[in-house]
Amino acid sequence: MTEINSDSLPLYAKNPLTRFSPRAREYAKYRPSYPSEAIANIIEGLGNVNTMIAADIGAGTGISARLLADKGIQVLAVEPNEAMRQMATPHPRVEWLEGTAEATYLADQSVDLVTTFQAFHWFIPEPTLREFYRILKPSGRVAIVWNHRYRKDQFTQEYSTIFKQSSQYHSILQKKHPRPITALLESSAFENQRHQMFSHYQALDVTELIGRTQSASYIPIQGREAEEIIAQLQELYHRWKDEQGLVYIVYRTDVYLAEVKEK
Repeated sequence: MTEINSDSLPLYAKNPLTRFSPRAREYAKYRPSYPSEAIANIIEGLGNVNTMIAADIGAGTGISARLLADKGIQVLAVEPNEAMRQMATPHPRVEWLEGTAEATYLADQSVDLVTTFQAFHWFIPEPTLREFYRILKPSGRVAIVWNHRYRKDQFTQEYSTIFKQSSQYHSILQKKHPRPITALLESSAFENQRHQMFSHYQALDVTELIGRTQSASYIPIQGREAEEIIAQLQELYHRWKDEQGLVYIVYRTDVYLAEVKEK
């Protein structure tokens, strides 16, 4: 029998539905938001936001869902992880639903916009895009978004080095897995695929810096390695903190958009 190397498996085979359960509190408190320009880019040209329905897939603790809802959009936040849903701050225009990217249980052609923030790499690409196509209206749009740490900023580079050295899995994630966005760029169900990039930063004190790090599913939160990571973060923080006691992680936000081909 051939032994399967778990490191060679795609990310969607690495327990994406529950792997963030122990991190739900840290995720809700310490994950970065997304720049307002990115949100404006996603909804531009879709019409009246006050009549718009969006499905935010893999909504986590609702960071992106609330940003969309703040614009006046009615948001269906689809998230399979109960712990993440429970940590979400309520919003009057956000309805929480249990479901996955591959099976949202939403009605056919029921939404104007499908979004997924910081989550598409956990989905099985082909059935996910079929599901997005099914639930989108003929004039609908899909938006796939990631925050990436900007390595040309020196503090962000040093911080990222701690991430990379802290987990063998992280280096595997960076080096061996293909870009999941390829499925959208090559999809025959969508057209006018395009990409834009936006900049922003996250200001953090030392507690927030540690919490941001521990919100990542591949960073240990207990044991000797976790203690070593905290010590490294504290040393980094004290070297870089400004007069307000803050350090700054710089991000580049990638936004990939596409429209439904005529149904």
